[in-house]
Amino acid sequence: MYTTGQKPGKGQYQCTKCGEIVVLDDDTDTLPPCPRCNNTTYNKVG
Repeated sequence: MYTTGQKPGKGQYQCTKCGEIVVLDDDTDTLPPCPRCNNTTYNKVG
């Protein structure tokens, strides 16, 4: 599980609360709060 503020690397991360997908395009990108529900935890999906 990943949380807001981490830099987990390129890929797709799914919000554990609402299922929204956040895409990080660069290894230096930081996970934001979920844009839909403001949740702060994600699972990597791609």
